[in-house]
Amino acid sequence: MNSTFSDPSFWDRLQFGFTITYHYLFPQLTMGLAWFLVYWKWRALRTGNEKYNQAARFWAKIFGLNFTVGIATGIPMEFQFGTNWADFSRFAGGIIGQTLAMEGMFAFFLESAFIGALIFGEKLLGPRLHFLAAVGVAPGSWLSGYFILVTNAFMQNPVGYLREADGSLGISSIGAYLLNPWAFIEFAHNQCAAVVTGSFVIAALGAFYRLRGTHLEQASLYLRHGTIIALVASLLVAFPTGDQQAKLVGDHQPVTLAAMEGRFVGGPMAGVAMIGEPDVPDQRLDNPIEIPGALSFLAYGTFQSYVHGLDEYPRDQWPDNIELLYYSFHIMITLGSLFIVIGAFAVFQRWRGRLETSRWFLWVLMLTFPFPYIANTLGWMTTELGRQPWLIYGLYHTREGYSKMVNNGDTIFTLIGFTGLYFVVGVLFLVLVGREIAHGPGDGPHPESAA
Repeated sequence: MNSTFSDPSFWDRLQFGFTITYHYLFPQLTMGLAWFLVYWKWRALRTGNEKYNQAARFWAKIFGLNFTVGIATGIPMEFQFGTNWADFSRFAGGIIGQTLAMEGMFAFFLESAFIGALIFGEKLLGPRLHFLAAVGVAPGSWLSGYFILVTNAFMQNPVGYLREADGSLGISSIGAYLLNPWAFIEFAHNQCAAVVTGSFVIAALGAFYRLRGTHLEQASLYLRHGTIIALVASLLVAFPTGDQQAKLVGDHQPVTLAAMEGRFVGGPMAGVAMIGEPDVPDQRLDNPIEIPGALSFLAYGTFQSYVHGLDEYPRDQWPDNIELLYYSFHIMITLGSLFIVIGAFAVFQRWRGRLETSRWFLWVLMLTFPFPYIANTLGWMTTELGRQPWLIYGLYHTREGYSKMVNNGDTIFTLIGFTGLYFVVGVLFLVLVGREIAHGPGDGPHPESAA
């Protein structure tokens, strides 16, 4: 234990992990809301119904708050590449710097320019141009995500690179780098998961207003659109995007797949563990309840496919926290399955005409909204813990990438500072969002009670 805490890379990883986890709480909602804004503005333009404009106007404010805090919490990560991960930046900066620069120059400025017009320019622009502002926000938001995910995809599956004379990496094919197959699947999976977050947040606020008996027209709109899209997006997260992501891991990172499922011994007809506790010292999964053959089928397409075990790889190639990786993956899968059940039941209740009158289920919808955030966080923990012990899979070890000139005391001090600063930012964000929710979407309180 002492050797872990005295390892400089541990504190650098913890600091970056904390900052990026906190930061991603905000972009996932903006990406999840973006196409709702486009749809509502389009419906307002087509029908002339003011309720769609009210919805777009209200959620654009929430989008703007998330966007602003996302910027503030994302800036420190850029500096950490130079302060805490300088050796990694020297080695791979010629590649990852390309997409990080593209994200800032193209996607960020596109999104930031149009979000200002969307929030503040409705009267000046008029209905058609205001709709185009919403159209500009959505692809800017998603393009930003794509550039970031191309960077991560290279770290998972390095393609399109060459070795420079000084040993660092450079780009041999910008097309291969930008069109990395891993990036396409990761992007589809990640964006569907962001839409799950956005749709459940929208449905939760609809349930909240309905339970209070206020803003009932907007509550109905949020419940209808939020629950339908929640179901569709949750299904897409599982299949085909999650299925394809699992196949990529099985093909390119078989040791990661083994660790995710706690498979210490390889073999055919490998099952998916519904329940089990990995015992790494004794190399076994305790108390397993498995679906036979499911892992073989999910990873390689047939129930008889051979799934490699951890015992087939040297210990120094194993992910360095198998227990946390295993539980992150399995809790994520459990939550994803729960989202499908809740979404399906909501659509069923809507079909029966009982969604807005079933108080117990409105409470369920209202209290569900934090869990997509948790599932997204666990998904990224699975991705990043699974890649270890590599910063760039198969090319560059994590232990090589941290800055040797930054000592543990400096890193711990700044980690404490970030924790305090982010706490203040988080409280301010919640106060501002709470004020917007209390004010409502602008249609005024409704006298009818949901009781």
